Amino acid sequence: MDEGRVGPRGEIVPPKEIRERLGLRPHARIEYKVEDGTLVVGLIPILHEVLNEAPVVETTLGELRRSRNELSREAGS
Repeated sequence: MDEGRVGPRGEIVPPKEIRERLGLRPHARIEYKVEDGTLVVGLIPILHEVLNEAPVVETTLGELRRSRNELSREAGS
């Protein structure tokens, strides 16, 4: 387990090895969560990085249209 400190103004600075491993750079946006009394810190990805990732689900335009039509029929019932 790596260890760090809280600075005099409340800033939390992870050790260099962790910052490098996670790609944390100055001015990076991060989120904080508390889970079972533990602080969990996560990097908020930059939009253009997310858009450049491979899609999680692949579908064709035809499949999307069929799904939309089916949902419209179900909503109309």
